[in-house]
Amino acid sequence: MFASKVGQRQRDQHKLQDVFAILIAAHHPKLKFLGVSSTHGNAPQIHTTNNSSAVLNAVGRTDVKVYPGSLKPFCREEVETPDIHGPTGLGGTSLLPQPAENIVKDVNFLVATRDAIMAEPPQTAWYVATGPCTNAALLFSTYPEVARHLAGVSIMGGAVGGDFCPQISKEFGKTLGQGEGFGNETPWAEFNIYCDPEAAEAVFSNPVISAKTTLVTLDLTHQCLATKEIRDRFLGSEKPSQLRLFLHEILAFFAQSYVEWFDVYEGPPLHDPLAIAALFGYSSGIYEDDGDRYNVRVVTDGAHSPLDSVRGQVGRTIVEKAEAGPDGIVKGVRIPRKLHTHAFWDVLENCAKTADERISP
Repeated sequence: MFASKVGQRQRDQHKLQDVFAILIAAHHPKLKFLGVSSTHGNAPQIHTTNNSSAVLNAVGRTDVKVYPGSLKPFCREEVETPDIHGPTGLGGTSLLPQPAENIVKDVNFLVATRDAIMAEPPQTAWYVATGPCTNAALLFSTYPEVARHLAGVSIMGGAVGGDFCPQISKEFGKTLGQGEGFGNETPWAEFNIYCDPEAAEAVFSNPVISAKTTLVTLDLTHQCLATKEIRDRFLGSEKPSQLRLFLHEILAFFAQSYVEWFDVYEGPPLHDPLAIAALFGYSSGIYEDDGDRYNVRVVTDGAHSPLDSVRGQVGRTIVEKAEAGPDGIVKGVRIPRKLHTHAFWDVLENCAKTADERISP
């Protein structure tokens, strides 16, 4: 996803919660939605492409173009999780409209992304990756000028674990089967980074990109649970719109998946919308301004396998507090650790209202 911050002059893999990421990108007043590039991830690219287009249709933004992106990781086989997200990557809903006529197949997604970003004034556009980093790594290696032109990069991925975010319930981590780690694909690895660890390592080791990157890890997103009260909030007190029924339905499906697979009953965490919120999260009160920066590296040793003895810690994100350089500036990846969930839900609600008004004026 690629977007610009309006007044100051960015999307990758699609899964259930990406619906809410697109909702914010499409209707937040501070954002100008430039486009979407799909990729592999929870489902094959053909499904994530169609899902992106269909969701844009659902939220009333068929003017936003979708570009089919990478089909597989840089040097690994594709990883799929149909049991969690359904065989198409957007299971659990009967209310998703058909894809719109906004899928562009005659322009390469890297060219389209590069052109859209470079057309914005320098240091205003953001690139947001809510899936594997394959598209991002290809973009920055093919067009290094894009990295210099961007204002920022936001990535949903990774898990640190331990006491990185001590406010997270220890029992929540135990429920997911984690000890020191806090992954959701393996005891060590978060799914997006696990899918293409080489691409993620390429992004985090790029000194230009890392200095302007915000990494939204599971340690943060697990502070944002869509409880039953929150899910019911999307229905409203009056007759709910088709969009609100759609949002409620997919959240209910995702909640049930977390019950069945992780024994988490309070509600599913929303991951991807928080990566969009990184574009304005500190100014809007969603993120506490801890300002901490870290050097991030990704474990690439190990194979994608159901056997822990074979895959080891592949996809694990290891962070180390960054120190100031000779110029006195602390560079490295910014990793927020504290979240004001009420402010986030307010933003999401306002975006849903705007979408309703656009669809049914």
